[in-house]
Order: sequence, then C-alpha cells, then structure tokens
Amino acid sequence: MAPSTPLLTVRGSEGLYMVNGPPHFTESTVFPRESGKNCKAYTFSKDGTLFAWSNGEKINVISVTNKGLLHSFDLPKAVCLEFSPKNTVLATWQPYTNTIANKLHLKKISDFVLSPGPQPYKVAVYVPGSKGAPSFVRLYQYPNFDEPHAALANKSFFKADKVTMLWNKKATAVLVIASTDVDKTGASYYGEQTLHYIATNGESAVVQLPKNGPIYDVVWNSSSTEFCAVYGFMPAKATVFNLKCDPVFDFGTGPRNAAYYSPHGHILVLAGFGNLRGQMEVWDVKKYKLISKPVASDSTYFAWCPDGEHILTATCAPRLRVNNGYKIWHYTGSVLHKYDVPSNAELWQVSWQPFLDGIFPEKAITYQVVPSDVPSEEPKVATAYRPPALRNKPVTNSKLHEEEPPQNMKPQPGNEKPLSKTALKNQRKHEAKKAAKQEARNDKSPDMAPAPAPQSTPRNTISQSTSGDPETDKKIKNLKKKLKAIEQLKEQAAAGKQLEKNQLEKIQKEKALLQELEDLELGI
Repeated sequence: MAPSTPLLTVRGSEGLYMVNGPPHFTESTVFPRESGKNCKAYTFSKDGTLFAWSNGEKINVISVTNKGLLHSFDLPKAVCLEFSPKNTVLATWQPYTNTIANKLHLKKISDFVLSPGPQPYKVAVYVPGSKGAPSFVRLYQYPNFDEPHAALANKSFFKADKVTMLWNKKATAVLVIASTDVDKTGASYYGEQTLHYIATNGESAVVQLPKNGPIYDVVWNSSSTEFCAVYGFMPAKATVFNLKCDPVFDFGTGPRNAAYYSPHGHILVLAGFGNLRGQMEVWDVKKYKLISKPVASDSTYFAWCPDGEHILTATCAPRLRVNNGYKIWHYTGSVLHKYDVPSNAELWQVSWQPFLDGIFPEKAITYQVVPSDVPSEEPKVATAYRPPALRNKPVTNSKLHEEEPPQNMKPQPGNEKPLSKTALKNQRKHEAKKAAKQEARNDKSPDMAPAPAPQSTPRNTISQSTSGDPETDKKIKNLKKKLKAIEQLKEQAAAGKQLEKNQLEKIQKEKALLQELEDLELGI
C-alpha cells in the first residue's frame, strides 16, 4: 500500500531528499538524503510505488513502500527517466541507440504528441504549411499509419509557424494553439495565436475567443468534457468551453496568465505568475463560485497535490536565484508549510509523489479558511509608476482598463438572446407592411367581416409570414436565416473579433438580401 499522504521530493544544491506531506512536513525516511550537486534527474512511477534517480554515476530504483533498493544501473549519461504505465520498464534518455518498430511516412512533420492513457495509443502530428498551402494537424491510431484514409481526423489552418498540441485525459480530442512569430496586423509584438479543436471522431472547429491578444494558457479538465482558456491583452479573460466549443462560464478579466484544474476537476486556479505578481483565484467550478484569492509572489512552479486539497508553489533556480523555497497551501488560501532555502543555496526542483486515480476520493468543497500555524504574510502592494511631473499632484482613480465581471454563459430557460437593433427594426417594418396590406384587403371587401387586428409579436421572436405558396415560404425562411447569421457576424465584429474574408463577404450581401425579403413579403 502507498502512504496515506503524498511525499514531496526536493532537488537542489543541498542534495536530493523527500519530505512527508501534510500535516507533518518532516524529512522522510523512505529515501536517505543524497548529498552533492550531481543528481541530474528523478522520477516516480505512475502509481508512486517506485522511485528512480540518477546521481551522475548510476541510476538507482527503490521501492517507496518497502524502502529497499531494487535495481542499480551503470548509466552515467542518462539525463531523463520515465517509468512505463505498468512499472515493468524504466526508459532512460541518452544518445540514440534504439531500433525502429513502426514509422509514419508523412513529409515535413515538425512536431508530434502521443496520447495519454492505455491502449489504443494515438498520436497527433503537425506539418507546417509551405508555398501557399495551409498547415495541418492529423490524428492517427497506432499502428495504423500506412492504410488509406488512416487518419482519424484532420484540421487545416493558416497563420501557424508553430503549434502546441494538448490531448485530453481520455485521448478523445486535441486542442491546438497555432502561433505566428509576427503579427502582420501590428496588434501584437509577440505574434498571433488561434485555438483549434480536433476530435478523434473527425469533428473539428475554431474556438472563438471574444477578446483579441495572446493565448497564455489552455488546460483540459480531468473529465475531458471541458477546457479553460486564458487569453487576451491584459487584463486577460478566462473562459470555460464545452466540447462544442461553446462558452460555458466567463471569469471576466484579471491579472492572470495560467490555469490549473485540480486532479478531480472540481476546482480551478487562475494565476498570474512570471511578470505578474502571483495573484491566484481559486474557483469552485461546479457552482462557479470564488473560494479564495491568495498571493504567491515570485513563484516559478505550481502543482496540485494528488489529494485535490493542497497546492505547491515554489521559487526555483535558474529562473530565480534569490529567495528560493517552496510553500504548501490549502486551497482556501492558508499556508500550511513553508521552507526557505539558505541564501547560499539554490532550489532546482520540487514535486509531489504521483498516485493513481481513485486513491484519494473527491471531498466536498469548503469555503471556510483552514487554520494554520504558519504566520500569514501580507503581500507587498506595489504602487503604480508615476512620472516625475505628476508626483506632487493629486492621485486620480482613473483606470487604464475597465475590468469585466464573471458571467454564466449557459443559455437559461426562457432567457433567449434579444434581437439586435437592426433585426428589431426590420421586424417592425415587416409587421407594419403586413398590417397595412391586411387593412387594404379589408377596405376592398366591405361586405366581409373585419379580420382581427394583428397582435404584436414578442420581442424575442421573429414574425412568421405565410404566403400560401410553399416555395415562397421556403425562400422567406432561408433569407431570414441568412440575415440572422449576418447579424451574429456583425456582433462578433463589433466585439473586436477579426472576421474571415468569406464572413465579410456575407455581411456585404445584407442589403441585397433585405431587398429580396421585402419583395417576397410584399407579394404576400
């Protein structure tokens, strides 16, 4: 049996050692401290029962449960280690000496990503475009590489110098972040990014991001049924999407550039690390309710504990060579343990012991801050820069950016999207013409009983006209459908989205479509 709480492995100039997880935080006896600076790499098995490390001379493997040395290999050049899913093979990386088992014959592949989880294994490959041809990503199932129509799915796109491909946990879909080195519109110094969705059943789509700017992070929920994207010029937006690429919840805007789902997928942390101040937002994504807003300044590493309750943040070298150390938090915002590396030492790596799914059951979310013996630290509030000419003048409360609040994007029953001003104007115009025509008919037939006055059409519905001719009614229905699609495109353009050439051409046809609709309805 594995330990009841995960171990923490620490690698730095003080050596390689393990620390017991919450609530003890003492140095573990499972692994005797390996002194010196020659430890190049370490890894746990997927279930956390085996631990291997390279000390520059040998690779050693121990049993975490029995605390005994199992194997030792003379592989001083190995710098990467990985256990197989069933713990039967330890793969090491050093100069290439393996034989080829299978090969995908596809020209100019520049990147690939293997799917996680058990068989059947899948692979996503990326081929960059050239000479006017688009770039594309294809999904294959191993070992079906050479059969005709072997690809499970294919997605082509332009504006891609490089891509990042992200499989979901169930290996049913891939998210592709396509990036260009240069933004030809001049809107961004860092190039341009787009987000694409590709499923193994052949479905694909472009994920519509309502705010322009970089895509900082995209992460799948462990359920594989939704994903979160952090994007847009600062303050950045964060949005959860479903598998139809429809927005489910918008977290508004804030100082963030990263997202981290808990192992059970019930909590989401939005964070601003790197050149941001380390603000974190901890959200309950079942109720979409904010739990806490802790601050982890100068953090270069973040990881959820396998128990789904604790969080690890660390400041490591060489990213930062001062104030190295790590903290263990509860998701409600309290710091339960803190370790600061001595000023003459460095912290290189720290990570949790992994566990298989189901070892730690999902617990109910609490909003009450968990008590801690670690003294709380008030984060330093950095004042905004003021040029010398304004430093002796009163401070104004003007903001550079208007922050957007969170909002639920799921369609609510009986709360349909209201018509735009143009659509509402056209609807009233058509209703007026219809009423006038009916009145003219009544004037021509005085002997007939007057028809009832037309009732006003609800605001959120489109009036339905009947000509008596099924072919004419069909044309009217299709025209209204096209006009509605044009209204949606115009709203997207007004929100700042860059439209494709064919979408702009559709908008230009609006006037002709309106005239055609008017002619048909006047003939009713």
